[in-house]
Amino acid sequence: MTPDRIGQEGRFDSFENGQVLFGKEKNKLPAMGWNSWNAFGSGNTEALTKAMADKFVSLGLKDLGYEYVILDDGCYKDQRIDGRLSNEEVKFPSGFRALSDYVHEKGLKFGMYNDIGTNLCAGAEVGTCGHEAEDAASYLEWGVDFLKVDNCYYLWDNATFSNPENARYTFAPNIRAIRLSDAEVKVKDVSSCGSEGEVNKLGISVKNVHLTGERAELVEDYAFGIGTFDGTGPDASPVGLRSSELVFTIEADEDKEVPLSVLYATGKKEGVGAWLQVAVGDELFYDDFVEETADENDYKWSSEIKIKLKKGENVLRIMNHRRQENTLNSYARLLKELKKQAPEKDIYYSACEWGKTQPQNWAYKVCDSWRILNDITFRVGSDGDPGVGTWTGDYTTSVTTQYSKAVIMDEFAGLDKGWNDPDMMMIGMNGLNNVQNKTHMTMWSMMNSPLMLGMDLRRVEKGDEIYNIIANKDIIALNQDSLGIQAKRVYSSLAQTDPSKEYIRDINRVDILCKPLSGNRFALSFINVSEEDKKETYSVKLCDLKKALGDWIYKSDKYVVKDLWTGEETENTTGVFAVEGLAACDNVTLLVSPVV
Repeated sequence: MTPDRIGQEGRFDSFENGQVLFGKEKNKLPAMGWNSWNAFGSGNTEALTKAMADKFVSLGLKDLGYEYVILDDGCYKDQRIDGRLSNEEVKFPSGFRALSDYVHEKGLKFGMYNDIGTNLCAGAEVGTCGHEAEDAASYLEWGVDFLKVDNCYYLWDNATFSNPENARYTFAPNIRAIRLSDAEVKVKDVSSCGSEGEVNKLGISVKNVHLTGERAELVEDYAFGIGTFDGTGPDASPVGLRSSELVFTIEADEDKEVPLSVLYATGKKEGVGAWLQVAVGDELFYDDFVEETADENDYKWSSEIKIKLKKGENVLRIMNHRRQENTLNSYARLLKELKKQAPEKDIYYSACEWGKTQPQNWAYKVCDSWRILNDITFRVGSDGDPGVGTWTGDYTTSVTTQYSKAVIMDEFAGLDKGWNDPDMMMIGMNGLNNVQNKTHMTMWSMMNSPLMLGMDLRRVEKGDEIYNIIANKDIIALNQDSLGIQAKRVYSSLAQTDPSKEYIRDINRVDILCKPLSGNRFALSFINVSEEDKKETYSVKLCDLKKALGDWIYKSDKYVVKDLWTGEETENTTGVFAVEGLAACDNVTLLVSPVV
């Protein structure tokens, strides 16, 4: 089985054109609701879900904007019945339509879960791959308003629980040279961009060879790592070119078709695969497996590939963008079926592919939000056990790991795109104190991340500390502001040059975020990411805010400044906004309104 493609609109070359696919609707604000995974893992039940819906109402969360009640993994039978999804009868005896009706009768919306692979992450063999039409029909029949779709057991990538050898789909082979007719151009000079090969017989010359993308590299005399590198973990920045190509600049004396061969060696691991794409400019001439070699050091010439050159300069691209293209294709197929069967029905579509394929580049085309990393916690709860959240961690499982990546991703978010998703909130789980919970809520709200509660809501009562955090109307209003602009980091105590772009993983720092709001207002958040108290004064000037955010910052002689956690209001006439000292993991978040 090989991946298909939805067409030219699913190619890497279309990622920056701003066009959405298959009727995806724009102008949605970040989703707010509750998801079952952090609280109950695969142990969620119909009774527990109803109890959460009841708590939505009794706590008044519905009136604060929280609206989705979402079933995560563990709700289906392990196998399809006559090709269709069905409810696990012990845990969900009444069926999904009845539960959906119960949630809707509360004035809430109902969400469910699936996976673009063959299996769900917990193992059930009911992934939506190849069943998009049947599953779309089921979700519409059940009245689903939200879909979280995961990325386990995915056939065309070495995704979690998939065969690692599936990396053969996602990287080009190692490339040593190209041949145009009888003339060979080696890549060994790629690092100096200096390969000069005359191919007089065909009336063309190769002027230049170079690699794009920071992860591709020249190893001895071959190019390695031609593809899209894995973004599941926190190691690499999301900003900048995430895919690589081997590029030859070719000068032709006239329009002509010429034969091209590639000297390659295939592999089946991250960095070296067997799928090759060849294009001149944006015209694609080859997109398929090449014949496998004995190993990644056994080089052979490919069959001839006919390419077309135009008179003058041409850019020959040797590449593999299928890691992103295949994943976009798979998420698009389900949306296509949903819109085909019910074009008037809008379902909030959340891609949970862990940032693996750099979804900030493509997911806006079909999805309303996209996860940026693997799970924020792997220590989920059960009935009565709250699970564990952490402020810091070595991998993705912490507030700060998720925040440090998402905070520099503002360029990818917006009403015309969708939202970066650093996963469900861990507020109310063990392991986080209330100061950390408060800052967690601030971070997610400033970054326009979905506000998806992940705790057992039976642990919350009106007026208690947890309730006062998740029910802070002023903080929620930042997330739900009609402008839909993610905050920009305008200062970090560890930034070297540009705090809005630098990927800083060391948490011993203070960040200042600025978020434009409707009504010529803006919010400032001073965040001590560190677990140590900071005694210094941290300030930002209006002129610097205008430099970073332009016309979004309204200049006035006087501002009313409201602290959104204490409620205290002051006036500012200096255009300098400052805080003196910040406790460990704490924040001061200010709403700044011009007096006109």
